[in-house]
Amino acid sequence: MKRSILIHYHEINLKGNNRGWFENHLQQHVALLLKDLPHDYIQRFAGRLVIGLSENSPVDAIVYRLGMTFGIANFVVAREVAADLEIIKSGLADLAAAASFKSFKIDARRGTKDFPLNSQELNQQLGAFVQTLSPAEVRMENPDSVFFVEIVGDRAFLYLNKIKGAGGLPSGTGGKVLCLLSGGIDSPVAAYRMMRRGCRVVFVHFHSFPHTTLESQDKVRQIAQILSRYQLESRLYLAPFAELQREIVAYAPPPLRVILYRRFMIRIAEAIAQKEKAIALVTGDSLGQVASQTLENIRTISGAASIPVFRPLIGDDKEDIIQTARTLGTYETSIQADQDCCSLFIPRHPETMSSLEQAQRAEENLDLSRLIQNSLAIASRESIRPDFWIAGALHDNQ
Repeated sequence: MKRSILIHYHEINLKGNNRGWFENHLQQHVALLLKDLPHDYIQRFAGRLVIGLSENSPVDAIVYRLGMTFGIANFVVAREVAADLEIIKSGLADLAAAASFKSFKIDARRGTKDFPLNSQELNQQLGAFVQTLSPAEVRMENPDSVFFVEIVGDRAFLYLNKIKGAGGLPSGTGGKVLCLLSGGIDSPVAAYRMMRRGCRVVFVHFHSFPHTTLESQDKVRQIAQILSRYQLESRLYLAPFAELQREIVAYAPPPLRVILYRRFMIRIAEAIAQKEKAIALVTGDSLGQVASQTLENIRTISGAASIPVFRPLIGDDKEDIIQTARTLGTYETSIQADQDCCSLFIPRHPETMSSLEQAQRAEENLDLSRLIQNSLAIASRESIRPDFWIAGALHDNQ
């Protein structure tokens, strides 16, 4: 009797003629995900993905990683046997012997019609068989144990529990975007939402070192490492912002400072996006959460971009964002105290209802090209890998 992990797809099942392309991306991702964990094979099989386990396969570690793999509806650790009724009964007897239950039901399905019994007949015969092994009663609603039997071609997969997958679309199927990662609670959740839609996410973090400490950069590295669990490797740009802030403070009206900070961030991020061949920007904005995120200010800030700016959290409640951050694992890092670049030179009364014309007039005294190019010239780039591969980041400064 073999052990296998059987993966059931999420939205991939709805992709029609493009389904094979999505399946291929998922298979490639899983192969890379498990490259350091012993297993026999990874195979696309009858609309499913099957991972063959060896005797020394670390099942718990494999399950942990698969739980963070987008494109999976659910997956199971199964006993794999030949699609023969007597062999299935033998495997079912082993499952029943290992389980403790006073009630049960059989959930048996045949994926192909070449098996002699249909699903209803299979359920009846296997249910009667289990009753010969145990005094437990059959209960169709809320039984103690559900014995799943999935017949596909010449194989049958027997299991007790389904493990919920991460849903969404496989990594790399949604294109590339660049996320402005602040180190706070919101932007990591925004990045996660885009990853779940299949996007590869590149990150840029703006810092004001040496006017602020290095803590914000360290936080962002930790957050990027957590997010890399979902896409396996990430690029993080660290862009200096202090010189630009000083010029804005010197030449722009105080109420517009934060808005101009963010317009410059958008421009620098867009330049990095062009280098990375990313076709959109992503921010953690949520409507009305802070002064810079009023509808008017969002419009003014977006006016600095010539590519789309996605805001996945725009209508979300703060508590919903926090709950997602906790589930994601970024919350505890995000709430660590640090000096964010936008906390420097904050005006007492920031503008909440700016216009694009106001911002453009305020920028007339600033050398936009020079300030942007200076920041880009000294920005560094790092490659970040997930914590289950290495304890830390691999640096690739440029």
